[in-house]
Amino acid sequence: MEKFKFEKLIIWQKVMDLGEEMNSLTEKFPKKEMFNLSAQLMRAIDSVALNISEGSIGQSNPEQNRFIGYAIRSLAEVVTCLHKAKRRNYFSEDIFIKQYDTSYHLMNMMIAFRKNLR
Repeated sequence: MEKFKFEKLIIWQKVMDLGEEMNSLTEKFPKKEMFNLSAQLMRAIDSVALNISEGSIGQSNPEQNRFIGYAIRSLAEVVTCLHKAKRRNYFSEDIFIKQYDTSYHLMNMMIAFRKNLR
């Protein structure tokens, strides 16, 4: 039941899935990170999905392009949080690589999507 334009976007669907994976990961972080890295990672991944959806609703191509730009920057923040969590040994190298590769793939999808808006 997709009634909104953004719900049909593969990039939005994939970011929503990644957000749930990130949520599961952050639940395993130490309690000391609850209001720090965990919260920052969740805000960043949620911001990616929120900006994709906000940009797709009744916006012109330049406006949607701007919001995709925000989403791309938020995804870069997610990747930095992943690096920080890996350095702090909050998850394995395998988990890092999986999330990193997914983020990289999404970044490329968003860049291609943005190019098509011009």
